Amino acid sequence: MERWTRRMIRYRWAVVAVWLVVLIAGGWSSSKLSALLSNTFTMPGTDSERARTILKDQYGDRSDGSFTVVFRVSNASDTALREKLQGDLARAAGEVPSGKARPLTPGGEHVVYGDIVSTLSIADAKGHTDDVLRALPHRDGVQSFVTGQAAIQHDLDPIFNEDLKKGELLIALPVAIAILLVVFGFSAAVTIPLLFAACTIMGTLGAVYLFAHQVTMATYVTNLVQLIGLGIAIDYSLLIVYRFREELARPRPAPPPAGRSPAPEPPRAEDARGGRGELDDAIVRTMETAGRAVIFSGATVAIGLALLLFMPSPFMRSMGIGGFLIPLVSLLAASTLQPALLSLYGRGGIKRAGVAEFLRRRLRLPVPRLAGTTDIDRGMWARLAHAIMRRPTVFLAGGAALLIAVAIPAFALKLTPGSASGIPQHPQAVRGFNILRQAVGPGALSPTQIVVDAGAPGRARDPSVQHSTETLAARLRQDPEVVYVRYRPAAPFLDASGRYAQLIVAGKHEYGEGPAQSFVRRLRGAIVPSVSWPQDVRVLAGGGPPQGVDFIDRSYQVFPWLVVGVLVLTYLLLMRAFRSLILPLKAVILNLLSVGASYGALVIVFKWGLGHELWGLYRFEQIEAWIPIFLFAMLFGLSMDYEVFLVTRMREAWDETGDNARAVAEGLERTGRIVTAAAIVMVAAFSGFVAGRIVGLQEFGFGLAIAIFVDATIVRALLVPSLMALFGRWNWWLPRRVARVVRVAPSPLEAPTS
Repeated sequence: MERWTRRMIRYRWAVVAVWLVVLIAGGWSSSKLSALLSNTFTMPGTDSERARTILKDQYGDRSDGSFTVVFRVSNASDTALREKLQGDLARAAGEVPSGKARPLTPGGEHVVYGDIVSTLSIADAKGHTDDVLRALPHRDGVQSFVTGQAAIQHDLDPIFNEDLKKGELLIALPVAIAILLVVFGFSAAVTIPLLFAACTIMGTLGAVYLFAHQVTMATYVTNLVQLIGLGIAIDYSLLIVYRFREELARPRPAPPPAGRSPAPEPPRAEDARGGRGELDDAIVRTMETAGRAVIFSGATVAIGLALLLFMPSPFMRSMGIGGFLIPLVSLLAASTLQPALLSLYGRGGIKRAGVAEFLRRRLRLPVPRLAGTTDIDRGMWARLAHAIMRRPTVFLAGGAALLIAVAIPAFALKLTPGSASGIPQHPQAVRGFNILRQAVGPGALSPTQIVVDAGAPGRARDPSVQHSTETLAARLRQDPEVVYVRYRPAAPFLDASGRYAQLIVAGKHEYGEGPAQSFVRRLRGAIVPSVSWPQDVRVLAGGGPPQGVDFIDRSYQVFPWLVVGVLVLTYLLLMRAFRSLILPLKAVILNLLSVGASYGALVIVFKWGLGHELWGLYRFEQIEAWIPIFLFAMLFGLSMDYEVFLVTRMREAWDETGDNARAVAEGLERTGRIVTAAAIVMVAAFSGFVAGRIVGLQEFGFGLAIAIFVDATIVRALLVPSLMALFGRWNWWLPRRVARVVRVAPSPLEAPTS
């Protein structure tokens, strides 16, 4: 790393220029990104996806790219008015490429509605929402609404952007700047983490923009990159800049005794430029210690998120792409931009100006001291470490019991693929959906679409196939969840080839709710098999509810393997980072406790309603299904950040002293101040999600924030020291045989002392 760092220092202006180009290009790309994003929960290889493909190819109907036009009228039985509205619907369908109007359907006394079907993806279709709305003429006594998945997504996009700005500008950035001022004072060093964060976020968004042209990217990706990227970037830069200041403050070697002269060294050109060599050496030492910790920390984040790329859901993969790019770009910036900035700022740029003392003494503000790093024996964090190591069992039992108690409610988790109830209700598309829900039922907007594949052209009209199809429709009407079943042996329910028949089934509940999921399982497991079908006839359940069930089932079939992969790879990486067999195992177990506590907290806050009572958050019976998976992948790396920062510093002290108690105390004291500051920044960044108006992002942000808070307090401050006290010298053991495999120096139980 030394050679690489010196090269970045030497070409510092060129490095900064390259990142400036990345910053500008990423900023331009991010302004064009929203139109390319959409949330879709399709699952390739499932019956629902096969049904969707048939509907698209044979009927010109792709459910996520279709619109539902809702008319609120004074009299839905007025035939003349309905004919006019049917013409309006047909003209509006002309605004959508491949759009076709379906017949209007009455929905009670005052509602008439009809679909505009198309073969467009949701990302392409949503851009035509305003065109459809403008094409509907204003008629006396008629209110028109354009709803459906594409229209709702279109109306939510500006809300996502507003929430993101609010989370960044009102919460994350102010807290980050305040913490940086407390840590660095009125110093130019405050701007280094902010510049680092700006470059990494814009660089990541630029990469996401390129990917979005090739694969469907989730709408949440922008929020994910900007808020999580802010927290990670500032954390990493903060750690490196703080260590750089420590290295500059390190006392110079004492002069040689009288009568002896030091060994002559060849003169360096840097020394002739006013101590340039000493500054460069400090940067090199910083990158070999804090920089190395950042690289291992970023690698743990990348491991968890990289495994999301192997999930069967395109939605999860797109989120994984965005998340995976965040640590990759951050690591690239940490190894290139960070040393270049340290070199440009120099000693004067990071000189502390004492803002915290000024605010406390002059303005009498209660600014926290975040004590640490000044006195290894008497500092606050060292005193805490000594207290824990005197009674490790007590602290371990208390901290573990608290985490387990919070984690237990996780067994009450119920999952949903999504819901229109957890979003703002004022957009016109959502109001149209609510009118339709009240008139017909929540299942009308995203019904189950059953495709009967007769196996050959024209066979769907065969009397035996027709009899079985009619029998299926009759048994569906008897199900307590079904509001209506639409089918007749003619277009648009039979395709032009006569091979396929389609039944449209609307339920009493929204597609992601528990009763709708139960209906899908009855449909596939009991209702369809109860009908006697001719040979070679295949029945596929598609549409909203079956797609949601397939998304959950297939995702959680793969999830256990995701967990195993993350555990194994993280253990191996940390074994190399810590040069120990015990410490990585401890880290993995404690991180599982943190993730479990995060899951339990989601149930307490959202399902049981504590968040609604305290902070006005949504009260929701179900947690969006992507959240536990993504939380695990994200948290297992993020929670490891502080473990890496802490234990690598303890490792340095152990290698120097061979004293386990002193290594633990010194590591906690040296990192206590900076890790606390970094955790506050990270929690503030994730709180930007919680401040939004989308239930999925509220759940995601809260889960991340609570896990980081738990990790930076209970885990880092209590459980890690207590376990290390119990393990003693075994903490640092790495046999020679294992050391050869992972290509690091062995770590015997007896460390050298200095």
